Amino acid sequence: MNSALVIIFFVAVVALYLGIRATRGKEMNVNEFAVGNKGFGTLFIFLLIAGEVYTTFTFLGGSGWAYSKGAAAYYVPAYICLAYVLSYWIVPKIWRFAKKHDVISQPQYFMKNYNSKALGVVVAFIGLIALIPYIVIQLKGLGIIVSESSYGTISPLLASTIGAIIVTIYVTVSGIHGSAWNAVLKDIMILFVIVFLGIYIPYHYFGGIKPLFEAIQTVKPEALTFASEGLSQSWFISTIILNAFGFYLLPQSFSVVLSAKSERSLKKNAITLPLYTVLILFAFFIGFAAIIQVPGLEGAAGDLSLLRLTMKTFDPWFVGIVGGAGLLTALVPVSVMVMSGAVGLMTGFYKLIKPNSSDRQQLTVSKIFVLFIILTAYIFSIIGGDALAILNIMSYGLITQLVPALIFGFFDTKFMNAYGAMAGIVTGVSIVLVNAVTSFKLIDIFPTIPSALNDINIGFVAIAVNIFIGVLVSLITNITAARASSKIELVK
Repeated sequence: MNSALVIIFFVAVVALYLGIRATRGKEMNVNEFAVGNKGFGTLFIFLLIAGEVYTTFTFLGGSGWAYSKGAAAYYVPAYICLAYVLSYWIVPKIWRFAKKHDVISQPQYFMKNYNSKALGVVVAFIGLIALIPYIVIQLKGLGIIVSESSYGTISPLLASTIGAIIVTIYVTVSGIHGSAWNAVLKDIMILFVIVFLGIYIPYHYFGGIKPLFEAIQTVKPEALTFASEGLSQSWFISTIILNAFGFYLLPQSFSVVLSAKSERSLKKNAITLPLYTVLILFAFFIGFAAIIQVPGLEGAAGDLSLLRLTMKTFDPWFVGIVGGAGLLTALVPVSVMVMSGAVGLMTGFYKLIKPNSSDRQQLTVSKIFVLFIILTAYIFSIIGGDALAILNIMSYGLITQLVPALIFGFFDTKFMNAYGAMAGIVTGVSIVLVNAVTSFKLIDIFPTIPSALNDINIGFVAIAVNIFIGVLVSLITNITAARASSKIELVK
């Protein structure tokens, strides 16, 4: 057994221990399981939200896209920083409503905001299908990280299996508390690894960050500019806007918001987290360096660039530390994802069928849904083959279809009701799913469309259609309801 594998195994054991120990001194009920009894302060909220940034996608997909796609990768820190800026105004509104109405999940929020059980069911379903690709990213990434950093001793399938088991155990035992404890360990390790590698590798191989980009300019200049078609500027801008609005609508991020002790802690994080996000640039430096140092990685294999360059540069024991940090970038986000998804299904489906169920029954059903979600994602992680960033973009394209309903829900307006919200969401999600299957572009519908418009993210287009359909259906149903009410009055 090599030293790298020993260190990775040790980190996995510590993560399991911390996850289980997190319940100490707490009487677990649904509220405690889902949102920590809404008692998390600024630090834990910071770490849990940051956990949704520094995932295996950042660890592998971010550096992988810098390696394979070049400048297009910069959409990642751009949309995350914009999401935090927007959250300063949007997230406190969500928290206040949830506090007032005792909301513990995303479906429950929409259900009570629009006074519609059917909308709650729709949101629970959308949250699930958006979460599955995101969990798949983490499980696939975990398998890659452990397999590569153990020098092939552990297969990706076995690594993903072990990771799924660890998450399942500590989530069913501790809920969001296990995620919070492990988030502390994860952020300490990932910050050390990403910052150290992002500084050391450019200086070790090129003499600095500026010489690194000068070398890229000589060898692969197209990596430093946007493409004229495809991942062009219009794709870049539309994807940033789309993902920024969708960030806090991902069920796991939404759950973290609901777990906050006060809206003040959420505003503090909105101010500080953009600075923390800038550290993602260090992952990109590694990916750009790998273009020259480990050439030849094609397609999805570009996700291996960080690990391949690390293995080329350092001894096995340090590779083990990198692998251990990478392991945690999967375990922490996955644990929050499966927990939030499970509670969403419990409140969006089970509680509607069994409204008088006890707290113990709701907790048990939530844990059963944890098993269901992790097993479903695990199966897709085996049979799926898309690159990590593509899966990430698909998840955001789906969940952002809730944005119009969320924003309109802040106001007392006739332009969006439950019927319109559901119609818009279903229409938008259908467009995103059809695009995922067929990869159609706007040019397939409008052959003469300029490339700048053709490259707009389909999820962004879906939101525009979503809003149009939602407002149209809302106005029609409002008029119909008003006429029906008038007829009843005349009869009386």
